[in-house]
Amino acid sequence: MFLSAAEIAALALPSLPSTKRGVAFAAARGGWLSRPRRGRGGGVEYAVTSLPAPARAAYVGGRIEAVDVPIAMARDAASEPAAAALGGAAAQARDARLAILALADRLAADAAVTRQCADRHFCDLYNAGALDLAGWISAEVKHLTPRTLARWRAHAKAGRKSRLAVDRAAARRGTGILDRAEGGAVRTFVLALLAKQPQLTAHHIRALVADRWPVMTVADRVVNTPPVRTFQHALKGWKTAFRVELESIRNPDGFKSTMRFAARVAVPATRLNELWQIDASPADVMLLDGRHSIYVCIDVQSRRLIATVSKTARAGAVGLLIRKAILDWGVPERIKTDNGSDFVAHTTRRLFAALGIAHETSAPFSPEQKGHVERAIGTLQRGLMRTLEGFIGHSVADRKVIEQRKAFAARLGETPEDVFQVALTAADLQARLDAWCRDVYGHAPHAGLKGLTPFAVAAASPGPIRRIDDVRALDMLLAPVAGKNGLRTVTKTGLRINDTHYIGGFLDVGATVLVRMDETDMGRAFVFTADGERYLGEAIAPELCGIDPKAAIAAARAEQKRLIAERMADAQRVARRIKARDFADAIHRQALQEAGTLIAFPKTGRRHDTAALAAAREAYVAETAVHSDGIAALAEQLRAADAAGAPTISKLHPEETAHQRWQRARAIEARLARGEFVEPGDALWLGGYREGAEYRGFKLTYDDGFTTTGASGAG
Repeated sequence: MFLSAAEIAALALPSLPSTKRGVAFAAARGGWLSRPRRGRGGGVEYAVTSLPAPARAAYVGGRIEAVDVPIAMARDAASEPAAAALGGAAAQARDARLAILALADRLAADAAVTRQCADRHFCDLYNAGALDLAGWISAEVKHLTPRTLARWRAHAKAGRKSRLAVDRAAARRGTGILDRAEGGAVRTFVLALLAKQPQLTAHHIRALVADRWPVMTVADRVVNTPPVRTFQHALKGWKTAFRVELESIRNPDGFKSTMRFAARVAVPATRLNELWQIDASPADVMLLDGRHSIYVCIDVQSRRLIATVSKTARAGAVGLLIRKAILDWGVPERIKTDNGSDFVAHTTRRLFAALGIAHETSAPFSPEQKGHVERAIGTLQRGLMRTLEGFIGHSVADRKVIEQRKAFAARLGETPEDVFQVALTAADLQARLDAWCRDVYGHAPHAGLKGLTPFAVAAASPGPIRRIDDVRALDMLLAPVAGKNGLRTVTKTGLRINDTHYIGGFLDVGATVLVRMDETDMGRAFVFTADGERYLGEAIAPELCGIDPKAAIAAARAEQKRLIAERMADAQRVARRIKARDFADAIHRQALQEAGTLIAFPKTGRRHDTAALAAAREAYVAETAVHSDGIAALAEQLRAADAAGAPTISKLHPEETAHQRWQRARAIEARLARGEFVEPGDALWLGGYREGAEYRGFKLTYDDGFTTTGASGAG
C-alpha cells in the first residue's frame, strides 16, 4: 500500500511530522520506497512498509477489521480437559480474550513490526475505543495493557487457554454465611443430612441446624440462624456443587452407572472367541407361565449376541447357554461372569474346566468389569422387550405408568387387554430372542466396532475356530451330576444315588467317582474318574431298568472277578515264586544292615547304691584279686617266651570268657569317661553288650562305684 505525503500528514501518525513538507523531508532522510503518484496532480507516494514502526503499527491498527475467535484456536481451547468444567460465562470470557489475542497478532503481522511494538499500539487503540470490536468482546475486557496481552499469549501457547476464562460467580462461591458458619461445620452437617435423607426440605434442615447451633459463629461474629430463604439458596448451590458426592452416597448403583469414571478399553479382545461375557437378567415381559429370566452371552471382539430363556436362575441354564453358543460360534478361550451362584456352581466350573475354558469372575459389586454384557442386556431389554406383548416395564416407575394406563383405559370403556396383554410362551420368547439377536442386533452398526456390524466383524475375522465334532460328547458334559457335586464313593452295594443303588462290575470299592445322570433314563448313570477326565463305564439300577436284581448282581460279580484276575495276573505269577521261609531271613539281614550304620552314644547317669550292692562289691574285690594274680603270671610267661623266640603259644581260651568281656567293657567305659578316642567297632560292641543280661548281671554284682561318667577305682 502507498500513501502520498499529504495523506500521511493528515493521519497524524506517531513519530512523523504532521505537515506535507515535513513528511517529504522525513522520507528523503529515511530513504522510503516511493513511486510516481497515480492519478491527477502528479508527485510521488510512499510505501506504508517504509514508515517507522510506531507509525506503521498505528496506521495498520486503525484499519484492522474485528474478527471472531479463529476456528483452530477455538477448537484447541474446547479440547482442553479443563474446558469441560467451564460454565457459559467463563467460556465467553475465555473466547473474548482469545479474539483480542488474534487481533493483536494480526496487527503485528500486517504492520511487520515486533510483537512488543504492536502490543503497545494495539492497547492504545483498544483503550481509546478506536478498534471496531463486537460488543460482547469490549464488554468483557474493559482495559488492556501490553503485559496482560503477554500473559494471555503465554497461557495460549502453553496449551492453557482455559486459564483465560474468568468465572466471577466462582470468586463469590463459598463466601455465603452458611458456607463459613462454624468454620464450615454447618455446611458439612447439611450435606450429611442430604446424603442421609434427600427428601428433607429447607424448613426441615433449618430446624435441625437451629437445634444444634442456636447461634453460630461466622468470621468471629456471632449471628442467629439465617432465615429459610438463605437455606433454600444455599441448598440449591450445594446440590449442584456436590451432586456427584451426594449421588455416590445415597445412590451407589446410579453413581457407578452414570458418574464414576470408567476406563474404556479400546480392544479388550483382539481375536474372535478370545473372551465371552455372560450374565442373566429378569425378562421385562410377563409370559403365560409367569416371568422368566434371560441368559445372555456376548463375544467381546465381534459383539455377537446369543440369549436363552430360563424359568429360574440355575447352573443348568448356564450350561444350555454355553452349549448353544459353542455350537454356533465355537469354543472360547475365556469366559467372564459375576459371582452369582449359577455361575460359580460346581457344575458350571466343572463344565468350563472340561472344555478347556478359563473362567474369570469380576469383583463383587463391580458390574463395570463386565460392561459389554451389561450394556448388551440393556440394549436387548430396550430394543426388543418394549415391542412384545406382556411388557411390564424396566422399573417400578415404568410398571406404575402401565397400571395407570390400564385404569385410564377402563374409564374409557376399553378392556385391559387393549393396553396390556400376556400372550407369549417361553418358546415364543426364545424364538423372538433368536431372531432379534441374529437379524436386528447382529446387522446393526456399532460405534465400538467403528461403524461395522457384529456379523461383518465375525465374518472378516481371521484365524481358526475351535469346534467340537461330536455333539454327544458335549451333551454328556452337560448331563446333570448326581446330588450337589456329583461325587460318590463306591461301596460294596455300588453307588447310592437318591436312595437307589447303581451297580457295575467296573466299580472299585472305596474309590471316589464322578456320576452324571441320564435325563432320559433314570436307571442309568455314567461314571467318570473324580476329575471327570476319564470315562469308567455305565452303572445301572436294576429295579429302575426292569432287570432281575439277582442276575444283575451275578453279572457284576463276574465282571469284578474278571477285572481282578486281569489286573493281578502278573502279581500272582510273581507270588508263586516267593517262599514264606524267605521272609524272616530277608527281614533279619535288612535289620542288621540298617543297624550297622548307627552308633548309640552313652547317656549320662547317676550312681545308685544299696547295702546289698556294697556286700556284693566286697565279694567281687576278693575274687578279682585272685583272678588278677593268675592273669598276671600268665602274661609274664608269655612275654618271656616271646623274648626267647619260642614258638607261638596257642591261646588257652580261643573265646573271651564272661569275666574278660566284663573287663573289656569296663575299660571302654573308662576311656569314654576320660574323653579318649574309642574305635567305632568297640563303641558298637559296647552298646550291644550293655543290652545283654551278662552285663547287667556283672554290673549288679561287681559294680564298685564305677559309672558311665567315671571310675571310683581300678578294676
